[in-house]
Amino acid sequence: MTDEVDEAGVAELRNAVIAFNVAATGYSDGASLGCLLRDQDGHLIAGLDGFTWGGYAMIEWLWVDSDYRHDGLATRLVEAAEHEAARRGCGVVRVNTHTFQAPGFYAGLGYSQVGLAEDTPIGHGEVFLQKRL
Repeated sequence: MTDEVDEAGVAELRNAVIAFNVAATGYSDGASLGCLLRDQDGHLIAGLDGFTWGGYAMIEWLWVDSDYRHDGLATRLVEAAEHEAARRGCGVVRVNTHTFQAPGFYAGLGYSQVGLAEDTPIGHGEVFLQKRL
């Protein structure tokens, strides 16, 4: 076991898992789902990244710079992702967040908790949520 894993190795691993998933499910429609917002100088101010596959969407990353929070950017990013996911035929959007991050934010957008992993990291939890479109 090593803690040194290069990007090429991770890409190879990811591709092997994707090939297995496609063979097991028959769904080969995986596609990126995301948007990055930058200021006039090109600095990242907000973004969302995830994917759609097999009739569902997954939000993997959502972040808004502290100077731009409370302006509705996160809500607009999630709503845009939901709209695009629905356009692609998805009926469910999933997201994982930590108890110190944004479970209340997602609940306010209509997401329901479907699971919780405690002590991930220690003293906190990882919350699993979904929303039916």
